[in-house]
Amino acid sequence: MQTNYNLKSFNTFGIAAIAAHYAAIHHPDELPQLLSQVDKATPRLILGGGSNLLLPDNYPGLVIHNCIQFIESKEVADNEVIVRAGGGVNWHQLVLWSLQQGYGGLENMALIPGTVGAAPIQNIGAYGREIKDVFVELEAQELETEAQHTFFLEDCQFGYRDSIFKQAANRHRYLITSVSFRLSRHHHSLYTHYGDIQEQLKKWGIHSPTPQDVAAAVIEIRRSKLPDWRIYGNAGSFFKNPVISLEHFQKLQNQFPNIPSYPADNHQVKVPAGWLIDQSGWKGQRRGAVGCYERQALVIVNHGGATAKEILAFSTLIREDVQEKYGIELEREVNAIL
Repeated sequence: MQTNYNLKSFNTFGIAAIAAHYAAIHHPDELPQLLSQVDKATPRLILGGGSNLLLPDNYPGLVIHNCIQFIESKEVADNEVIVRAGGGVNWHQLVLWSLQQGYGGLENMALIPGTVGAAPIQNIGAYGREIKDVFVELEAQELETEAQHTFFLEDCQFGYRDSIFKQAANRHRYLITSVSFRLSRHHHSLYTHYGDIQEQLKKWGIHSPTPQDVAAAVIEIRRSKLPDWRIYGNAGSFFKNPVISLEHFQKLQNQFPNIPSYPADNHQVKVPAGWLIDQSGWKGQRRGAVGCYERQALVIVNHGGATAKEILAFSTLIREDVQEKYGIELEREVNAIL
């Protein structure tokens, strides 16, 4: 365990956050010994890839870095295989590994930053697919009791960029040690419905795509739209796409005929947050070291030296502007440690 540890290289926003205590965990068995070294009242923060996290300038507790690394697979049927990966495995590396083995199911989520252990917390997803679509179970250790738990699909309460692990009572309560996914060996139903994927495949002249083709298209699209966090510190989409009532949407549609939308559950409508922010004039805007990315309004970037408070203040200005213009309250997708 190390003290007064700088976490700048462990978060994609590039915040020079100082942790009072820091330790990397490479095996679940290491956790009890680590926890015995700190007072039970010491706050604990579990760190994965740091890609969906806004750290404070100073964290007064123990940062536990999940570095549990392994990938294994088991065939369960002619067309199905269960892939189990350690919580510290890089997510994109798992996607590439599964494609190399000929397994389909994760291709739409290629190049999403972060780790396997963080993926179910956020119920990560892209281009029509989410973790819940291929999820089998996860194993986790409870920090308070050191008990081991298994969570199945229904236990996780997955929602849009949401899960039971994001509830206030469960945040940083569990260290997710492994996650298992059900993938396929024969690929009859690829998800290429999103226009961007279709356009990219058409551009390449691919009419009968493989999972590898879909992943390549997703990677190309993401690289063209999102900034490299090593150049511009960021955490990807800063806000969730808001879901509003059909009545609210129809009123907005009368006022803004070009407003895009997607159907949501319970006769509701999902509106792209990026469009709302862009139309409010924030794309490319900058306040000091913080700005809105010039190619994608949904991404807030650290141009260098920004603090967590400055990033939050900038995001608040955007939220207030969108609220005033559209009557929609944007919700942060990024997990801000306040």
